[in-house]
Amino acid sequence: MRLTIRSCLTCFVIVGSLTLAACGDGIDDAAILAETQSTEVAEPMEDQHHPAVEARSAEAITEDVHSQLLTIDTHVDIPDDFATEAVDPGGNDRFQVDLAKMEEGNLSAVFFIVYVGQTERTEANYAEAVRKARNKFDAIHRMTEALYPDRIGLATSADDILRIRGEGKLVALIGVENGFAFGSDLSTVEEYFSRGMRYAGFAHMGHSNFADSSLAREDLGDVPEEHGGLSDLGKGLLKELNRLGVMADVSHASKAATLDIARLSTAPVIASHSGARAVYDHFRNLTDEELMAIKKTGGVVQIVGFDTYLAAPPEEKVAAKKALAERYNYSRATRASLSPETIAAYRADVKALDQQWPRAEVNTLADHIDYAVKLIGIDHVGISSDFDGGGGLTGWMDASQTPNVTQELILRGYSVGDIKKIWGENLLRVMRDVEAKAG
Repeated sequence: MRLTIRSCLTCFVIVGSLTLAACGDGIDDAAILAETQSTEVAEPMEDQHHPAVEARSAEAITEDVHSQLLTIDTHVDIPDDFATEAVDPGGNDRFQVDLAKMEEGNLSAVFFIVYVGQTERTEANYAEAVRKARNKFDAIHRMTEALYPDRIGLATSADDILRIRGEGKLVALIGVENGFAFGSDLSTVEEYFSRGMRYAGFAHMGHSNFADSSLAREDLGDVPEEHGGLSDLGKGLLKELNRLGVMADVSHASKAATLDIARLSTAPVIASHSGARAVYDHFRNLTDEELMAIKKTGGVVQIVGFDTYLAAPPEEKVAAKKALAERYNYSRATRASLSPETIAAYRADVKALDQQWPRAEVNTLADHIDYAVKLIGIDHVGISSDFDGGGGLTGWMDASQTPNVTQELILRGYSVGDIKKIWGENLLRVMRDVEAKAG
């Protein structure tokens, strides 16, 4: 387990609550205590076996707490050649998530994403989008049924998650990103449900036939608002998702579309991978109004570990990355046509930029979590990574480093019970509620 422990800290469990004290190397005790004790969000730590004061290391506390958790990451992307000889999901240094890294970091469950990028809305492109979606469904099933059935199982219900985890295996779930993946109508919705889809989003980067996106694409001819929120087709998709017991996902949707989904849904809705707009004003993040609307449905907001959604990158890094994109002709529009070698070279150069200008850190993710918890409550906040789709933070660059997120929550004073909620129990509850309201 790869831990990044803050140096020279001694952790104490005192009458059930966590405090930290420095060991005399110039760290200000009061500042540390102020950071790690949050009376607004923390309750007493669950520690019924230690009524007396017990000195423990930060690493020991993190391992102890993290081992108790059901950790659910609601957004991990996969390539088109996933679960083939080219991309072995059992272990692959090219990717941030594989079974070995999940096992090392105790990342219990992952929603692997059937994602199809938005292109021009033509009949030929709709057919190609459905083909690509089916290919990714095939890949996830291949991983769980043919390649590694002894290590990971596919869950299609909340009970399945607990059953598979109880068998000592990792858990795979399936989410669909972008309504474009359904094609030009609703004929594929039941098919995707039968193949394991348990959440679905309505748009991605660029408007779809189902909803306006948070980012209008001029290169696709998008106007700022096409539907004014959900289209009639999007409303039909929402009804189907509610009927089948599939969670409706607002991430990437415009504010108007998000509010429409929250208002019209008969079941709790989720944001599978978003941040808080009040913490960092990025078009992909949710306003307070959207956060409150999701809470009103009984839903959950999964705060995403995507550094440029959480904080502004240095201008020099933005310029350097733009120059790389131009050199490799890498863009949303051209990505599908580039060779694997070109994409690998581009990503290697982007990684070098991360060395020169490090990504946002795990504590920035926690800032967004703190804000959401204070605004909408501990029962409506979760975590996602967007690994292998651009996500990754200093300290949480792959699944093996997942305990570092838990450590940061401990240092901020969250109770074990609240950490359990954030890491998985909230999403599990929403999934159950959506299943119960199906029909």
